[in-house]
Amino acid sequence: MKITIIGTGYVGLVTGACLAELGNDVFCLDLDAKKVELLNNGGIPIHEPGLEEVVSRNRAAGRLTFSTDVEAAAHHGVLQFIAVGTPPDEDGSADLQYVLAAARGIGKYMNEYKVIVDKSTVPVGTAEKVRAAIQAELDLRATYATFSVASNPEFLKEGAAVEDFMRPDRIVIGVDTTPEGERARDLLRSLYAPFNRNRERTYWMDVRSAEFTKYAANAMLATRISFMNELANLADKVGVDIEAVRRGVGSDPRIGYSFLYAGCGYGGSCFPKDVQALERTARGHGQELLILRAVEAVNDRQKHILGGKVITRFGNDLAGRHFAIWGLAFKPNTDDMREASARVLLADLLSRGATVAVYDPVAMAEAQRVLQLDLTSEQLANIRYADSPSDALVDADALVIVTEWKAFRSPDFELIKKRLKQPVIFDGRNLYEPDSMAMHGIEYHGIGRSIKVPA
Repeated sequence: MKITIIGTGYVGLVTGACLAELGNDVFCLDLDAKKVELLNNGGIPIHEPGLEEVVSRNRAAGRLTFSTDVEAAAHHGVLQFIAVGTPPDEDGSADLQYVLAAARGIGKYMNEYKVIVDKSTVPVGTAEKVRAAIQAELDLRATYATFSVASNPEFLKEGAAVEDFMRPDRIVIGVDTTPEGERARDLLRSLYAPFNRNRERTYWMDVRSAEFTKYAANAMLATRISFMNELANLADKVGVDIEAVRRGVGSDPRIGYSFLYAGCGYGGSCFPKDVQALERTARGHGQELLILRAVEAVNDRQKHILGGKVITRFGNDLAGRHFAIWGLAFKPNTDDMREASARVLLADLLSRGATVAVYDPVAMAEAQRVLQLDLTSEQLANIRYADSPSDALVDADALVIVTEWKAFRSPDFELIKKRLKQPVIFDGRNLYEPDSMAMHGIEYHGIGRSIKVPA
């Protein structure tokens, strides 16, 4: 099938590359000429395991093209996937300017039947706005062409996106019941047929329900995280091991184990903005989503937990103190620093006079870019970017772990003790066991793992 992907960001690039991998003829459009040049020269603008190989293989096979040509993109695919960004607006709502610009670009040049597929995460009612934008362009040209607008939200985890796309647990598609909508259903059914050979993974619904499903899913996962983080903070007060609680609670099949890990807060491009956008949608209809408001407040507070533990241990004035930070990306297997907990931790420590040495396996360059936005020049001067995890430890008063990279799971604890001024670890992801740390002679501060019996 001939497919156009509008936007070569995280969602668009993964979607385009994986659809090409299935044998489709995919044309990827992006207005960023530098990004298109990078992709055409074999580069990848994001870190995503396995993606570079898929892109390279399909470019070489002629199934994957990158271009800035809007007209060529509009003519290429009968399926036109809109996969552009929907960043949060000032009021927390999703900013649809890029989605609607993509729709207008299609309408400006299309002259035959198209299926416009909203792949971006968009609020309920966006399909109608996309339809109106396309129709307005057709009307300006006095051109008649039929089309359908469908919703096919993505459910990709950063760091496992290629695997998630090629082996999906569900495919959500919203189409309308018009003749054009039925034609769209047939085309999308054919497109996704390779994923349904073992069992049916596609969930068909109306367009608005599909748009809503994406937000509901992310809001539920964010809720589970914040719920466990609140319990973890209480566990620290009452002498409870939150990991034991997690295993006990997760063993209930009605609950399960996923997204029940306590930590130092969620980040990334999805959960924070999607929770805000869903809240904004509710307010626009005269409703307050009280649970989601609490979820967001808990997460904002949780990002200060690690800094708070450091301050409790070393005092509010951290001048003369130096800390090693392991992990900067919001999660492992990505270089994404959006809403990352490390950004809050660094601001908390540096604003109190501390110096830091930081290390992340892939996010160092991105960290240097985004921290320019967060910190003062004086604070930036107090950051050293280490060459390795062990290099970051040199002469530090303590180690603070923010991201759960596999490389941090089984370190040489004797080397850690040797490099640190004093053997203290603040573990924001509960990678280590308190009993094991005690055996190594390391003072250990986890999240919800202070299991001393209260006096």
